[in-house]
Amino acid sequence: MKITALTENTSARGLGTEHGLSLFVDMGRRRFLFDMGQTALFAENARALGIDLGTADFAVLSHGHYDHGGGLATFLALNDRAPVYISRRAFEPHYNASDAYIGLDERLRDAPRLVCVDDGLALAPGMTLVSAGQVPLYKSPGAFGLKVMRQGRLMEDDFLHEQYLLIEDKGRRVLFSGCSHRGILNIARRFRPDVLIGGFHLFKLPVGEALDGYADALEATGATFYTCHCTGTEQYEYMKRRMTRLHYISAGDGVEV
Repeated sequence: MKITALTENTSARGLGTEHGLSLFVDMGRRRFLFDMGQTALFAENARALGIDLGTADFAVLSHGHYDHGGGLATFLALNDRAPVYISRRAFEPHYNASDAYIGLDERLRDAPRLVCVDDGLALAPGMTLVSAGQVPLYKSPGAFGLKVMRQGRLMEDDFLHEQYLLIEDKGRRVLFSGCSHRGILNIARRFRPDVLIGGFHLFKLPVGEALDGYADALEATGATFYTCHCTGTEQYEYMKRRMTRLHYISAGDGVEV
């Protein structure tokens, strides 16, 4: 399984960057896109890397924030057959700590190839989408000021619009998580993956004792982590000192797992 980062906050290869995430995954018999970044940049970078997005069999949107789903219209235009799996809650209105809208483009809500997922969905043998509602909150991750509009009022986001893709292949468990808003420790404990790819959403956490705790707890799982985006580069560098299986993926990077 080869994973290529199409969009990420950083790039070591001269590709365009943005605050967002998009990953292209080639399993040989199956290809898919996991998130679409903030803009059409993921498609521009895919062309530069020689990746044909028209070959994707399906796409997954990890949650309803613009920096992961802003390129949705671009993907639908470039690929005329692939279904896009989203949480049924993905189009709820989402806002940041300053009450600025950070949700998806409402005009796409009824796009015909969107497949709304509730508690989870088996996409194929050994390939399952699991909703955030299936992740117990052993440790409260905090909302960092993020909000959702429900019944006409803003409330702290519970991130029930988040979903994760679990691939069980050759005795290994590989998990894709866009931002891990539900709590990276909760997610790691729930799925017990051998490999986890995605952001940890720790970029607002100052380096120090709390981050030590995250690093030590993740190291103790025995998993290998390929992180990016909302983890924060400073936080990554700090955690890397305490973790032996933590790696960073930037735009253009490809990893075999």
